[in-house]
Amino acid sequence: MKTKRFFALFLALILSLCLFPAAYAAEEPAPQLPDDPDILAKAALLVDANTGGIVYAKNEHEELYPASLTKIMTALLALEAIDAGKLSMDQMLTASATALEGLAADGSSAGIKVGETMSVKHLLYCMMVVSANEACDILAEAVAGSVPAFVEKMNAKAAELGCENTHFVNPNGLHDPQHYTSAWDMYLITRAAMEHPAFMTICNTANIVIPATNLSEERNLWTTNHLLSTWRVVGYRDTRAQGIKTGSTDAAGHCLVSSAVQGSLHFISVILGADRVEENGVGNIRSFSETSRMFDYGFKNFAYKTIVSEQEIIQEVPVSLSKMDHVTVHPAQDLEVLLPKVLEPEDLQRNLSLQEPVEAPVKEGEKLGTMTLSYDGVTYASVDLLASFDVEASRLLTFWQNVKDFFSGTAVRVAGIVLLVLIAVLVLWKLLFRRRRSRYGRSSYRGRSSNYRGRRRH
Repeated sequence: MKTKRFFALFLALILSLCLFPAAYAAEEPAPQLPDDPDILAKAALLVDANTGGIVYAKNEHEELYPASLTKIMTALLALEAIDAGKLSMDQMLTASATALEGLAADGSSAGIKVGETMSVKHLLYCMMVVSANEACDILAEAVAGSVPAFVEKMNAKAAELGCENTHFVNPNGLHDPQHYTSAWDMYLITRAAMEHPAFMTICNTANIVIPATNLSEERNLWTTNHLLSTWRVVGYRDTRAQGIKTGSTDAAGHCLVSSAVQGSLHFISVILGADRVEENGVGNIRSFSETSRMFDYGFKNFAYKTIVSEQEIIQEVPVSLSKMDHVTVHPAQDLEVLLPKVLEPEDLQRNLSLQEPVEAPVKEGEKLGTMTLSYDGVTYASVDLLASFDVEASRLLTFWQNVKDFFSGTAVRVAGIVLLVLIAVLVLWKLLFRRRRSRYGRSSYRGRSSNYRGRRRH
């Protein structure tokens, strides 16, 4: 008895040990995404420059003042005018009185005077390196003929780029209640400007010497972007940073659009409405420090991973009108996306949108649907699903389907109903006609024949 009890306990122990790993695996927690960095600004955005994937976003569509970030749009339109042949980098422009009219005396300036002549190239450097307001208006007049006409082009270009929360009043960013944008719109404008190689060359310049002009000796200009240079202040230099533009007014706060590269990763960042605070007796301009903290967040927590292969068979799709009852689908391409490092491709949820069933004939490579890959409500990629091989249609099945389609058409159904009604009316009419003929025709004739009692005349 004791031996039986011992063996029973032993088997129960072995069974529990075998089941324990499976139970433990079933309770394994889901991957935990990186903590929110809680960037200290009114709005912030970090985007993967290679794929356009959003890495971090805070109030990215809120309308806020951009200050001198406006000059990114001004540079974009000037570079487009150069590409179109309307201007050239070496073309000399003369500063007019109207270009310098109405500019704030304490605003950013390169000290350009009325009547001074400077090349388009050097005006762009003045505008993007030291944020010279007068350079913006000189370029605006050269591109559009007048500053108001240039502002119209600015707003038209913003709409073309898909900016939904942007309205410009001037080319330089001096404060106006009706001059606003959003972090997302600034990203769209910056992304378009970055397509011009000269743009990044100019805005990533820490120091430049502008040659002497007709009214000035040479100018030695240093960037306002403390991520690129320690000339004005120390403590913000970030060797990963490349460009792009600073901006600040009392109403806008401190703003910065930047980019950073490390290894294969490339980010574009936007900060709007950051403060300058005193920390341990030292001033901290958060547009710079929070941008670097966003870069830290991106580089530390994200990496490129291949999440689906073009050769992978995703699913069988039913096929009608063919002797073959299905076709398989595969992704249109390999997908490599930026993912949180804690996620693996198998952690992503696959949502399929397929036409089922699909009618033959089907051609290899034909799009039959899409697949999105997401995790915790965030979509990381979407890809078309293509047929893996040809599927021929059956002539007989196609014929019968055409017959069915013909008779199921609305016009045919209406015509059929009308025909049935006409037949019913005709049948009813014939029945009624026969009955009347029977009652008033043959019966009357027989009555006259049998009831006649007149005399015959000889």
